[in-house]
Amino acid sequence: MEQAKVPDIRERHIVTGRYLKDIVFAANDGIITTFAVVAGTVGADLSPAVILILGFSNMFADGFSMASGNFLGTRSEKDFYRKEEQEEYREIKEIPERERQEIRDILTEKGYSGTELEQMVGLISGNEKFWVEFMMLEELKLYSPEDESPSRNAVITFTSFVVAGIIPLVPYVAFGQHASFLMACAFSGAALFTVGALRAYFSPRSAFVLGLEMLAVGGIAAAIAYGIGFILQALI
Repeated sequence: MEQAKVPDIRERHIVTGRYLKDIVFAANDGIITTFAVVAGTVGADLSPAVILILGFSNMFADGFSMASGNFLGTRSEKDFYRKEEQEEYREIKEIPERERQEIRDILTEKGYSGTELEQMVGLISGNEKFWVEFMMLEELKLYSPEDESPSRNAVITFTSFVVAGIIPLVPYVAFGQHASFLMACAFSGAALFTVGALRAYFSPRSAFVLGLEMLAVGGIAAAIAYGIGFILQALI
C-alpha cells in the first residue's frame, strides 16, 4: 500500500513545483512592493491613512499588472511553440532526409553509433508526432507549454501577490494610528523569510539560507524606498 502512494505524492510535488516560480515571484514582489510603498511614505513622514490608501491601491494595481503580464506571456510562449512546431512538421514532410540527419547528429553527440544509432533514427522518424517532439526538445531546446494555462497562471500570480502584499499593511489595518513602522518591518521581514524558506521544499538548499536570501533582497528594496521618501520629503 505504501508503494502505491509514492507516485501520487511525487506527482503532486512536481505539479506544485511547476507553479513555484509564479507563487514565489508574485509573493516576493507583493511583499517587497507594498513594503516599499510603506517605507517610502514613512520616510516622507506621511500619515497612516495615506500609507493605507497608497498601499492598497498600489497592491491591487501591481497585482493586476503582474497577472495580466503573466497571462499574455504564457499565451505568447504557447503561440511561439506552436509556430515552431508547425515549422518542424513542414520540414519533416518537405526535407525528411535532412531532418533524419539532424537526428543522427543529435544522437551521435549523445554517444550512439553504428547499428544502434540507425535503429534509433528509424524508431524516432517512424513516429511523426514523436519525431517533432524530439526535434523541438533536442534541436530547438523548447519545452512544450501545453500544460500551462494562461488564466490559471494569472490567477495564481494575482492571488499570491495580493495575499502576500497585504502583510506589510496589517499593522496599519489592525492598529491604525497606533501602528508603527517597526511593526510593518517585523511583519514584512517575517513574511519574506517564510516565503523564502518555503522554497526549500523544492530545493536542496537550506531553508534558513533561502529565507535570509529573500529577506536581504526585500530589505535592500525597502531601504532604497525609505531613503528616497526621506530625501524627497526634505527637498519638498
